[in-house]
Amino acid sequence: MRVKPFALVDAASGDWPSLPVDFLRRCARPTWISQRGIDPSRCRVVVTLLHGNEPSGCAALARWLAAGRTPAVNAEFFVASVDAALTEPVFTYRLLPGHPDANRTYLPPFDGESGQLAEAVLERIERLNPEAIVDLHNNTGHNPAYGVATAVTGPILKLTALFAERLVHSDLRLGTLVEATSAGAPSVVIECGRAGDPAADELAFEGLERLLTTAELDLHGSAAPRVEVLHEPLRICVRSGVRLALATQPDSTADLTVDLAIERSNFQRLPAGSTLGWAVPGESLPVTAVGASGRDVASELFEPRGDRLVTRVDLVPVMMTTNPEIALSDCLFYATRRRPHGA
Repeated sequence: MRVKPFALVDAASGDWPSLPVDFLRRCARPTWISQRGIDPSRCRVVVTLLHGNEPSGCAALARWLAAGRTPAVNAEFFVASVDAALTEPVFTYRLLPGHPDANRTYLPPFDGESGQLAEAVLERIERLNPEAIVDLHNNTGHNPAYGVATAVTGPILKLTALFAERLVHSDLRLGTLVEATSAGAPSVVIECGRAGDPAADELAFEGLERLLTTAELDLHGSAAPRVEVLHEPLRICVRSGVRLALATQPDSTADLTVDLAIERSNFQRLPAGSTLGWAVPGESLPVTAVGASGRDVASELFEPRGDRLVTRVDLVPVMMTTNPEIALSDCLFYATRRRPHGA
């Protein structure tokens, strides 16, 4: 029998610390926690800490388990990047150096330890046959809470509305958990807000509480709630070899200085002609813009004007980071469009 790459723990096995760090020290490694509900014939799955620097979901789970409450149905929790989160300074590392992004490994062939872990998680979710899956995250920029899903359906909108009033409909294929589970139960990512913000921690807990204590989520029943939908995200990435800075004025040591003021435009319309930042003139734009087609359409979105890089069209930036390391290793932000009402 193959050994699980995560620990299996019964929530009733003892008291749980309410503080996130103490909670993770008890886990010690990637851990799956099962909690029996009032109705054990059904279950809901919650995943948290796929990235070690995104603690709101972990804080919410620790608080929930420490309170000793019983969920309406069986609750299944997966706590992922425990090692990365506990590496000092705690909750700093998205992933451990030399390791792949834990939310980019949910695609075959499931190579290495990270791939084997992802495969085992998917196998367990399939066996459990949950009625809902929620993956809790934070981000590093100034963002309101929002959901991410691969479809816009009534059940997805209802599940999102337990936590947030906005949803990004993504057709990107990055190897994420939400992509891998989208063919089964309603599955959403919830970005709870900025990591380290007590308001994000509270939002995560309140949403988790609603998810776990509501006996009937009515995902397939009455009319869907009003949730703002943004769609067709494009990953805006810094082109390889470009020296990046994030500042409020041009940095002479950088090829591209992204204006930090843009961060305040997350989920707001950024009109054509807006300054993204300042760039050293070159043969190609310092950023790429790639969507589901795989084609780089940066020249359709941005253009140089003197030393400024400006937008050519209206767009809505989402999840813009203020962390240059994340901007270089993942992406700078996503460019989206609002979905017309009734579409």
